[in-house]
Parts: sequence; C-alpha cells; structure tokens
Amino acid sequence: MAKAPKTEHSELAGEFTQDDITVLVDIYREAGTNGDWTLEVITPDEDVTSWEEPFATDREAFDEFLATVERDGIRSFFGEPDPEPMVH
Repeated sequence: MAKAPKTEHSELAGEFTQDDITVLVDIYREAGTNGDWTLEVITPDEDVTSWEEPFATDREAFDEFLATVERDGIRSFFGEPDPEPMVH
C-alpha cells in the first residue's frame, strides 16, 4: 500500500469565526515542495468543502475563502439541513 504524502499547512490555516459560527480553514500542500496549495473548509458537523483547482500561493487560497464568505456567507459551507418530517 502506498503511503499518503506528508503535507505542510499554511500559516493562514486555522479557525475562522463569523457571526458566532466557526469553521476550520485548511490550506495545505505536499511537504517539501513548492507545489500548489489546496483549500478546504471543514465545519463542526464535518461538512467538507474542497476547491477543485489548486492555488499558486496560500494567500490566494485564503483570499478565495474570504471572498466566498463575503459573497455567500459562512453558512454556505454547511450541508443542507435535514428536512422536516412530514406529518399527514
């Protein structure tokens, strides 16, 4: 079995709180490289939002996260709530 490559995390990664809602912003790349950065946002409910395209710099990744929060709101990272049970 192949081992997963080790990763290094950006100094910009960490918890982000807005409107009393906290998410984990994870910005990482393969350790020991100058490769592109991956951006993921993880909610306390373990909903994970991953960007398909990598970023040339960790700053670009973090700026994209901030732009998404500004445009769509921090709640946009949370999955759809369970529908209300139907009562007949």
